[in-house]
Amino acid sequence: MANYIRRLLGARRKYKFKQEVRETTNLLKRSPGIGKIDPLFEDRPQAYRSVIINGLNKLVYRIDGDIIYIVGFWDTRMDDENQAAQVK
Repeated sequence: MANYIRRLLGARRKYKFKQEVRETTNLLKRSPGIGKIDPLFEDRPQAYRSVIINGLNKLVYRIDGDIIYIVGFWDTRMDDENQAAQVK
């Protein structure tokens, strides 16, 4: 993901994106339920949540006990359903 961002937007944007992800994951560690339940995954047995990072990227995760699994990132300007289908 980071190499993709670097190629697409450059090294400065890659660094900023990594900072934004780090801040978001630290927030999730303290308050894992802050993300809203994502309706794209309502057909799955577990609840998938999402938070928007920087207004353009979505971080999708699920919680299993004390563990937070980050299952995907995507550009919110793209087709959500196609991207959601790639999440296992």
